[in-house]
Formats: sequence, structure tokens, C-alpha cells
Amino acid sequence: MPETAAAVTRTPSGRLALAASPEQIALGPLDGRYQSAVAPLVDYLSEAALNRDRVAVEVEWLIHLTGNSVLPGAGPLSAEQQEKLRGIVTEFDAAAVAELAEIEAVTVHDVKAVEYYISRRLPAIGIENLTAMVHFGCTSEDINNLSYALGIKGAVEDVWLPAARSLVGQIEAMAEENRAVPMLSRTHGQPATPTTLGKELAVIAHRLGRQLDRIAKTEYLGKINGATGTYAAHVASVPGADWQAVSKSFVEGLGLTWNPLTTQIESHDWQAELYSDIARFNRILHNVCTDIWSYISIGYFRQIPVTGATGSSTMPHKVNPIRFENAEANLEISNGLLDTLAATLVTSRWQRDLTDSSSQRNIGVAFGHSLLAISNVAKGLKALDVAAEVLAGDLDTNWEVLGEAIQMVMRAEAIAGVPGMENPYERLKDLTRGHRVDADRMKEFVSGLGLSADAEARLLALTPGGYTGIADQLVDHLK
Repeated sequence: MPETAAAVTRTPSGRLALAASPEQIALGPLDGRYQSAVAPLVDYLSEAALNRDRVAVEVEWLIHLTGNSVLPGAGPLSAEQQEKLRGIVTEFDAAAVAELAEIEAVTVHDVKAVEYYISRRLPAIGIENLTAMVHFGCTSEDINNLSYALGIKGAVEDVWLPAARSLVGQIEAMAEENRAVPMLSRTHGQPATPTTLGKELAVIAHRLGRQLDRIAKTEYLGKINGATGTYAAHVASVPGADWQAVSKSFVEGLGLTWNPLTTQIESHDWQAELYSDIARFNRILHNVCTDIWSYISIGYFRQIPVTGATGSSTMPHKVNPIRFENAEANLEISNGLLDTLAATLVTSRWQRDLTDSSSQRNIGVAFGHSLLAISNVAKGLKALDVAAEVLAGDLDTNWEVLGEAIQMVMRAEAIAGVPGMENPYERLKDLTRGHRVDADRMKEFVSGLGLSADAEARLLALTPGGYTGIADQLVDHLK
């Protein structure tokens, strides 16, 4: 059947449009392909969540002002009136989002639209006489900085931190399970003093855990002090009020830390600090991904195939480490945004410019890519199986790594007065550097050194797999 003009929509270049409305198809992957992994962030960092939090801040400000009788003639609201006011927030749904958008289309100002949205509902509560108190003494940034702080705090504490802690806990469990599994170290990519797989995983968990401790202690600041942070309009309208006390108690009542000194904006320094800490966590996790990827490539880990999954479109034998590769990419994207936010949000020309307004709209995207990466690493780790026999075989072909132990024993013997222990480093260098040394050759070398009986017995009993020091005990530091 031929197409008709009424049946299809085409782009200016003639391509078939994908949907009648652009809103029906996601432009970015976080709202499309990966939506399920980042969905919990929508309730905190989406545009709709920001508007809900703006409504919440405006409502609480009105309740705070009346509850403290700050303005003459506007005393405390009844419990029922307060409940109905807060109902404007709890009932904020898709219809509310649409209504707010319609108001903003007229005001061309998002926060002013919120003010009108609330004012429309006061008559039904029986407090239309308090319409003038909605947004009283506020500049838009008074509402925005508190709304962003609430959304970010919720996203970190309720979504991002629990996911990150779960991942670290997963790595800690792997460290405990493999605490005594010997593994050849590779410094500069070359065979080096053996360790245990568990100890190396413990290092990762410890590094990530330190960053989570820093992030958990984040101080979320807020302010509500007027157009340039001077309470000028407040004092001019109600000179008898202790406006600093009113402001401080309100901000702290929201669960935030009061910032007493600001320009028109809250300076966003706390945001920059938070984003730098999360970016550092991301970078450590990126290092984890590249290391695990490399261990997979040399066979230390086997990947457990997923039933029905395709590793390669042409090579059926392959099980690709896609979870770790996906995580790498998303961590890089997240950090690109986090680094930009941390760098730009600390700067505002004189008392105010609007660069932060556009920048902060990408906070959810930065968190989303990090959360997606955490999810992928967690899934990737679950699909790994330790190839203990490969680790053991690698150790058995690298007896030269015992050169360090032999050299140090010779030094200790020299200090104890055993003769013939001169130049231990040079002698081991001649034996091992650039050469493969097997068990027999190493034992022959040790037997010919003239060591004390005890020292010789210890070295002859030593194997690469047994030369791990107290690596397994170090895992206990995670407790």
C-alpha cells in the first residue's frame, strides 16, 4: 500500500520520523537502553523530581513562617491545613507535572510557575488570604539551592551509596573467599613477588571503601537569604524578625547544613567536593575494571556463560568481558560530567550568573552513568569463576621470583656472620635476570650457597605458590 502524506511523518532530509512526538523516544541511553538500571534516580534527580522538591520547599517555607508567627497577622496554621498543604507535595503526580509545564509556558520561569501552582491550591485549603506569603522574601535560588540539595542528598543516601556499598561488599566477600589462593604478581607487567588473589581484591575493597566513607560524610549546604544574601527585603518588610534565626532553623529543619554567607546563590562548593569524591571512586573502579579485564585475558578468571547470550556475532566460542568494558565507558562519561560540574559550579560572576542553572540539569546524568557502571561491575563479578589451576601453573613457570627471597636470606646470613654470603643481589641477578629458572635449577643453586642448615631448609621448601608472606592475613584488615 503506498504511503500517503497523512500516514507518515518525515524529517527535513526525507527520513521516516520515528515517532509522532519526540517525547515518545529517548534521545539518551539512560532514558532508553539502560533505563531500568538508573530508574531509582528518577525520584531524586529528574526534572519532575526537582519541581516536586521546589513545591516541597515552598510549602515548608510557608508552614515555617506561619508556624513561627514571623509575619504579623499570619499565625500558625491548623494541623489539618498543614496536612493539606503537604498533600500538594505528596500528591505531585504526572498531572501535576503537566499542569506545572503549562504554567511555565506562560511565565517562562520555572520557580515562578511553582509559586503560581501552589497559590492555585490555597483556596481549597481555606488560606487564600496567605497567597502573598508563598515565596515570601525569596529569590529563585533560595528555592533552587535547597531543592537541589534535597534531591542530591536523597540520590546519594538512598540510591548511589547503597549500590556502591553493595558492590564493595561483594568484592570483600570475594577477597575473603580467595584470601589464600596464591597468585603471581605483575609489576610493570612482569612476573614479581607472588601475592594472593584475596589480598589483591582486599586492596580494591579498601580503596573503594575509603572513598565511600568520605562521600557518606558529605555536608549538604543550603541557604534562604534573599536576592543577594543580605535579607534586605526581609528586614524592609518585617524589621522586627530575627531573620538569620528563621533562615537557619528552616534550612536545618530540612536536614541540611545552613550556609550563613552567600551571594544570591549558595556557592555550590559542597557539590564540587562531593563530585570530586564520587569521581575518585569512579576512577578507582575504572582501574578495577581494567585489572579484572586483564586477568580474564590471561585466564585467571573464567567467565560463566549466560544461557542464550551471544558473545560474538561470528565467533561462537567467545564470552566477552562486556560488563567491565561497558562500565569503563560509563565511568569515563560520568567523570567527564562530574569533573565539569566540580570545576564550573564553584565559579559565579559577582553576585550571580546562570551558568550553574544549565550545569546542574546534568547532575542526574552524571550519577546515572556511575550507577550504571556499578551495576555492570556487580553483574560482571557474579559471572566470574576463579581458575585456580591457571594461577598455580603461572606460578610454577616462574621460579625466578624466589630470587628476592634467596637474596634477603643471604643478607640475613651475612649479618649473622655466615661466610660466603657476599654480593647476594649480583649473584641472583646473574642467575635469574632474563632467564627462566625451574625448580631443579633453583634448588641446585640454593644447595650450593653454603647457607646455614636452617636457612637452606627453609629455602629448599619454598615454592612460588608458598612465597606469599602474610598476604592472607592482610585480608583481615577489611573487618
